[in-house]
Amino acid sequence: MENDGRVMELIDTARKLEGMPRNTSTHAAGVLITDKPVYEYVPLQKNDDVVTTQFPMGILEGMGLLKMDFLGLRTLTVIDETLRMIRQGGGPSLTQDTIPMDDKAVYDMISEGETDGVFQLEGSGMRSFLANMKPRNFEDIIAAISLYRPGPMESIPRYIAGKQNPDKVTYLHPMLRPILDVTYGCMVYQEQVMQIVRDLAGYSLARSDLVRRAMAKKKHEVMQKERQVFVHGQETDGQITVPGAVRRGVSEEVAEQLFDEMTAFSSYAFNKSHAAAYAVVAVQTGYLKCHYPIEFMAAMMNTFMGNTDKVAFYIQYLRRRGVKVLPPDVNRSTEKFSVEMKDGEKCVRFGLGGIKNVGSAAIAHIVEIARQKPFADVYDFCDRVSDSVNKRAAECLIRAGALDSLPGSRSQKVLVFEKAMDSAIKRRKDTVEGQMSLFGDILSATEIPSPPLPRMDEYPASLRLAMEKEYTGVYITGHPLDDFMDAMGKFKYNTRMLTALCEEREDRGVALDGLTVTMGGIITEKKLKATKKGDMMAFITFEDLYGSMEALVFPRVYEKIGMELDVDLVRKFTGRLSIREDQAPKLMLSDCAILPRDGEEEEEAQPQREPAPAAVGVDPGPEKRHLYLRVENDIEMEAVFPYLRSSPGPIQVTFYRLDNKQILLAPRDMWVSPQFPRGKIEALIGQENVVLKA
Repeated sequence: MENDGRVMELIDTARKLEGMPRNTSTHAAGVLITDKPVYEYVPLQKNDDVVTTQFPMGILEGMGLLKMDFLGLRTLTVIDETLRMIRQGGGPSLTQDTIPMDDKAVYDMISEGETDGVFQLEGSGMRSFLANMKPRNFEDIIAAISLYRPGPMESIPRYIAGKQNPDKVTYLHPMLRPILDVTYGCMVYQEQVMQIVRDLAGYSLARSDLVRRAMAKKKHEVMQKERQVFVHGQETDGQITVPGAVRRGVSEEVAEQLFDEMTAFSSYAFNKSHAAAYAVVAVQTGYLKCHYPIEFMAAMMNTFMGNTDKVAFYIQYLRRRGVKVLPPDVNRSTEKFSVEMKDGEKCVRFGLGGIKNVGSAAIAHIVEIARQKPFADVYDFCDRVSDSVNKRAAECLIRAGALDSLPGSRSQKVLVFEKAMDSAIKRRKDTVEGQMSLFGDILSATEIPSPPLPRMDEYPASLRLAMEKEYTGVYITGHPLDDFMDAMGKFKYNTRMLTALCEEREDRGVALDGLTVTMGGIITEKKLKATKKGDMMAFITFEDLYGSMEALVFPRVYEKIGMELDVDLVRKFTGRLSIREDQAPKLMLSDCAILPRDGEEEEEAQPQREPAPAAVGVDPGPEKRHLYLRVENDIEMEAVFPYLRSSPGPIQVTFYRLDNKQILLAPRDMWVSPQFPRGKIEALIGQENVVLKA
């Protein structure tokens, strides 16, 4: 009995705990404003070192305290940076307040769906909506932002039909015309509901605001209680406090139908003043994009400096419109993207801050020194920055192309920079310690010429592009897919479109799950994994012009097409989409094929498929072969490594280095398959230096 009593006591305690909050959270944008110190009104606490109130929003409002939501938008920074670049380039001294809201060219651009970078109007679904809607004024933009949301979206066809034929718009009651005519008979804003209950049912301003608040907080039970009041009115102490729609000449049937529409709408009602504020920013960004697209896109990339997919997209956007994106340059770049004139045209210069392993302090020093006097060559660069730029950062700058404008090839600079840095550091150290040479004063007054660069061929264009990608995260001066634009343009989907569809609306993502799609791209990564049964499967990552996507290749498919999935190969991929919540879309690969270059026929480009070996390291044929590679030095040898690792297999690889006459057997992970990228290696070190023997 005693145990039974204890159990009942625990159950009773559990019931009391049920429904109570288990943890505290912080409102992302809510700020409480009081005339006296906040602790005089409410108890405080710390959530992750942020001081917050212990009371939730509802209690604070009930106490009569003021809570404001402040949203931080990166778009405001984009606008500010764009205006600064315009002024620096000699353009007009615009401010956010002086950007016109009635520019016809802006609305024409938006009506064509050309809204990449335009606040709130970027999504593919929104662009399609705008192309059908054809907004012509600021009021249309407010409506577009309010309509393109779950719930109100159902009214989009009716809205567009009404906009195209205003004379055919109908209303449940004539009193609705002055309220809903601006949205062609569609209920779009909370303010319209407030006006309806006031004009048709005689609500006071205060009571109509209570209805608005109930809608905003999705309090359906409150809305249902208001039905009787709205239709038939309310009497208090014999006084009619709310006349009701019926008393004002509206039939009960129409009043009931209208209230049903308002109740359904209340789940997704949007505040017009909120939409108007967003629309202001949308039109401002649209104006800057329309009239100052280069400055605007440079500012956009600055705010996405750490997001390589976004930066890659905007670079391709500019290139498609004939705007050059210049590589980083130690003599011309700042930390951020900037706009400069080249050959009489505006171009975007890549910022040094986009290069990996180069810190802000080092960049600031480079920019300051270059401003005083441009760097003359790689030796001059190493000598003048050696006190603030380490070897790793210097190498990243060179490989990313930031010293390409200085004399010599990129390969030559990679070869000499380390010794140049060592010499510069030693000279600086000797100077600090007072170890001046006997002829120091004479030499310091004479400019000593830099030593000649060693004779060495430049890296092939494909390798220079690969370096740009490795050290900046994006392709700048070109793209490996530039020769495949005709084929790429035929695909319905690309990585950016799929990501946008999944981000815009949850139901779009669910609808796409399992959809069979065909896409094109270059393979950038490949990982092999053995299943529990011992079969091989692969995880590959491919990139198109806008971003990247992961594809899963299961054993049965890998056995059929595994040989066609090496790194750096351009392919057409077919498979089923896998859409999961909070995850990027993935492709379940079912087939792939060679992507034809521009001018080639696709039929001629199809590969002859061979079954892939069951496991890496198993020779697929009876022949035992050996690959011999002759290279100039360790730099040329290291340049070959990625091509070897991209095609693992049974063929042994041996290097012969001309500089020190060494013969080196490559490690097992660099042995290659019969389908190794021979052409790429020959382009790098010369056809005569690649020999495959049985």
